[in-house]
Amino acid sequence: MSLSTPSTPAFDVVLLGEAMLLLVADKPGPIENADVFYKRTAGAETNVAIGLSRLGLKVAWASRLGTDSMGRALLAAMQAEGIDCSQVVCDASQRTGFQFKGRVTDGSDPPVEYHRKGSAASHMTPAGVNEDWLRSARHLHATGVFAAVSPTTLQAAHKSLDVMRAAGRSISFDTNLRPTLWPSAEVMRREINALAAKADWVLPGIEEGLLLTGHTQPEQIARFYRDLGAKLVVVKLGAAGAYYDSDVAGTGHVAGFTVAEVIDTVGAGDGFAAGVISALLEGLDVSAAVRRGAWIGARAVQVLGDTEGLPSREQLREAGL
Repeated sequence: MSLSTPSTPAFDVVLLGEAMLLLVADKPGPIENADVFYKRTAGAETNVAIGLSRLGLKVAWASRLGTDSMGRALLAAMQAEGIDCSQVVCDASQRTGFQFKGRVTDGSDPPVEYHRKGSAASHMTPAGVNEDWLRSARHLHATGVFAAVSPTTLQAAHKSLDVMRAAGRSISFDTNLRPTLWPSAEVMRREINALAAKADWVLPGIEEGLLLTGHTQPEQIARFYRDLGAKLVVVKLGAAGAYYDSDVAGTGHVAGFTVAEVIDTVGAGDGFAAGVISALLEGLDVSAAVRRGAWIGARAVQVLGDTEGLPSREQLREAGL
């Protein structure tokens, strides 16, 4: 696939996906025992959009929100990050999704309770995908979350990848599994792998790779997606870093960064994606891109919300990345 871009691209990266209001518990324990919740933004695609925008890339995001207080708060938060939201539809007849997240102290994944069924974003359709808007960008980042929200978002996800692929733009895809949103594990595997087959850069986690490919080793998982046509596969290994397989850089492993204390693992993969995508679009080599992703992912697990650990360009420069 050609990586040609428009002569004067309006955006570096475009994304489609659901934003949710995140309510984070004030203390460890069952969510129902929390007395106070801190308000944050949530959503795989919005996390990546925020991460890329903070690094100075021109980012645009398409979605649907209600006109309720949650929708207004999310739209304001995304606009405050410098993200173009001209393709966000606000519909007074629909409601915005939200979620509760508990606190943990042992470094495990925190409990999450979703309230997204029937949300405004679940009504996104392929007819609502603006093809000219997509083609005005250098790159599309997609995830398995948006595809899983509803049958029509799955169709919209496929259309967005098809449009960008036909236009010769580069595409990254984070498998980002949400098994409870899919009708079955078989459907999830089929659809996620079909989307991955349309992407240039595929970013599975090691456990996701097992579910999707049946393979247990990062080398095997990477080879599975390389055989589907991916030019680069980066398998995330958590604290152990990441393994990559590229048609340009060959194979390799990048070590993880030491973390003094894990506060919250949610959003680490999105930070990792923002690091890899930004570096590759800037022309860095694969190893440097994966190292940047690992560093941002390590920052993400040391904070309470999904985006507090996402760095600015100045912080990135100070880290030498």
